[in-house]
Amino acid sequence: MQSQTTDSPSTAQPTATFIEGITDSLPIVIGYLPVAFAFGLSSVKLGFTPWEGIFFSCIIYAGASQFVITALLSAGMSLWVSALTVMAMDVRHILYGPALKHRIVTRLSGKKTALWAFGLTDEVFAAATTKLMKDQRRWSENWMLGIAFTSWLSWVAGTAIGAMFGNGPLENYPAIEASLSFMLPALFLSFLLASFKRQYSLTVIASLTGALLGVLLFSIPVAILAGIGGGCLAALLQPVPEAVIENNESDKEEPKP
Repeated sequence: MQSQTTDSPSTAQPTATFIEGITDSLPIVIGYLPVAFAFGLSSVKLGFTPWEGIFFSCIIYAGASQFVITALLSAGMSLWVSALTVMAMDVRHILYGPALKHRIVTRLSGKKTALWAFGLTDEVFAAATTKLMKDQRRWSENWMLGIAFTSWLSWVAGTAIGAMFGNGPLENYPAIEASLSFMLPALFLSFLLASFKRQYSLTVIASLTGALLGVLLFSIPVAILAGIGGGCLAALLQPVPEAVIENNESDKEEPKP
């Protein structure tokens, strides 16, 4: 009996640390820097000061939506219309928190949760989902803080560098500037494919079908909502795989130290 109690702590894997979160954020950082750099350039060209561009990245931190809101404001749109447009584009973020909480088995801390929830972008959400699906027992809020904070910091830093360049060296290379904006969806797609499993194929197909019909029949905002709705509905109707049920039961039966 004594040997069993002494061996159990050694077999338990420690939770991921803040430093590991920083390390795991490197793919996101590599993808964020050029896109944020492009946003900094774009904001200055649209008439905003470098500090205003940096402010957008610090507070809004909404990726492609920042390009939209700066374009709308520079075109003379009111602040309320611009804000509502961005909110409609980013309504999917409302589902990110509950989707992660459904997979998290540990108890959440209010202060830490609020901090990493602010940095819950598409790419951070995809990385966290992949972590929970492949190595759920090692997931921790410290890890989430590391990956969320480093990703946010890289976005702000990239914006600052691009804003300081202004109409500088890249002005004569529009093709490079255009290619930078493709990095963000490409990065998100890579995380999506990394977390894909065959048992969730119905959810992916339903989401893509809804998004495709939305684009063909209506508009991009409708396509986003249709894709989210189709994926959520398919996930609710699709039976839970037996392997997931067994893993959840084993986690509940595991004795606490």
